[in-house]
Amino acid sequence: MTKRNRIFIGILLAYAFGVGLLMYRLLGDIDPRYRESAEESLVETAHLMAAAVEAASQDGVLRVDGLRPVFQSLYARRFKATIFGFEKTRVELRILVVDRAGRVVFDSLGRQEGADYSQWRDVRKALTGVYGARTSPDIEGDPKTSVMYVAAPIRVGNEIVGAVSAAKPVQSFGQFVAKARQQTLLVGVTSVIAVLLLALIVSVWLVRPVGVIVDYVAYVRAQRSFNVARLARRAVVSIRTAYDDMRDALAGRNYVADYVQTLTHEVKSPLSAIRGAAELLQEPMPHADRARFIANIMRETQRVQELVDRMMELTTLESRRSLAATAPVAMRPLIDELAASAEAAGAARGVRVEVMPGDDALVEGDAFLLRRAIANLLDNALEFSPQGGMVTVALVPERRTVDVKVRDRGPGIPEYAGDKVFEKFYSLARPHSRKKSTGLGLPFVKEAAQLHGGRVTLVNAADGGALATLSLPRMESPAG
Repeated sequence: MTKRNRIFIGILLAYAFGVGLLMYRLLGDIDPRYRESAEESLVETAHLMAAAVEAASQDGVLRVDGLRPVFQSLYARRFKATIFGFEKTRVELRILVVDRAGRVVFDSLGRQEGADYSQWRDVRKALTGVYGARTSPDIEGDPKTSVMYVAAPIRVGNEIVGAVSAAKPVQSFGQFVAKARQQTLLVGVTSVIAVLLLALIVSVWLVRPVGVIVDYVAYVRAQRSFNVARLARRAVVSIRTAYDDMRDALAGRNYVADYVQTLTHEVKSPLSAIRGAAELLQEPMPHADRARFIANIMRETQRVQELVDRMMELTTLESRRSLAATAPVAMRPLIDELAASAEAAGAARGVRVEVMPGDDALVEGDAFLLRRAIANLLDNALEFSPQGGMVTVALVPERRTVDVKVRDRGPGIPEYAGDKVFEKFYSLARPHSRKKSTGLGLPFVKEAAQLHGGRVTLVNAADGGALATLSLPRMESPAG
């Protein structure tokens, strides 16, 4: 038997034992809980009837004649009440009234009047002022005819002159017990099937950590000398590697599925435009229209290419758990260089880029990623700036962080989009062109910030426009 099969069978046996024990306890506990609930309602009913008889027997003589027409009318009533999938159509409550000697003076069913009930547990205890209850079958030896009785004393003054016993057939709530057991078993079987499927999936990933342990044991055996520090380092590396592999395996399936779904959605529109233009080009048309459709194809092709390139960049970035190599990055020269490039890009619409004066600051990180992240923030600000507007860039060194603030004078962020701007493929229409971008620029900035131990925010400025803030951990200068 393979290691994987042993793990799989072990999981199933452990779970089956646990579920079996739980089901045994639950199924055995259902009937007592229903009986307790029924007994509680019978206690109140018995005391209610005892109070009614007491009110009619103030002279010490039990007067029960008024009960006969009440129960005759009650048993004649027909109704429909659907309870837990069962239909109740008649009253099954029974009432017995006994005198101080335990002799039945009233039976709602008219069967036991005159019988001596003084030795029945419920009546005997109630006549002494103690709570009494019992369950007895109507037909000796037939548990299906069992009836639950609860008695309450009848007091006139300080003297007990009789007792009322309220009763109900066990079968009336036994159908609910059977239904509850059936549903409990269904839940148990369903959970076993679900765990079976889960174990099939998880056991594949559990094999890898077990294999790591086996490899580590083999490594220990191969050592010629005992070195605690070396063995501890090897154990930490093995556990970290196994954890990373298992985490990547568990997250990879959903990650790929999410990307495929969103990429398909985003590519569908430009592909439809390309296909429509290509079909129209097969028909005779004026040269001007032909040139326009060819331009549409080129534009949509460029859009698809940009989407794929951006997505590959973001995917590569998301797959990195840490920065491979870092170096001190001076932020002021980097911002000046990027601002100059952005101003050239915005010149066509007359958008100016102004860098606010201030001190330089160092950041420990990847210069290429920081360059791309800040460039994305500047591109985003240019896209949402009005004709002839201005984008301001400020470097604000704080005590522990370095904040790069990029602000435009555009329409700002709509309220409904405030918590979505950093989601992949989410984009707002540009004010001047009404077109959307790939929706991958800001997610790239977010991933780059997190890799550097920082964060990025995008909010509406107090006096208009949007303000993006890239906050990074500050590195102390070599001078201290």
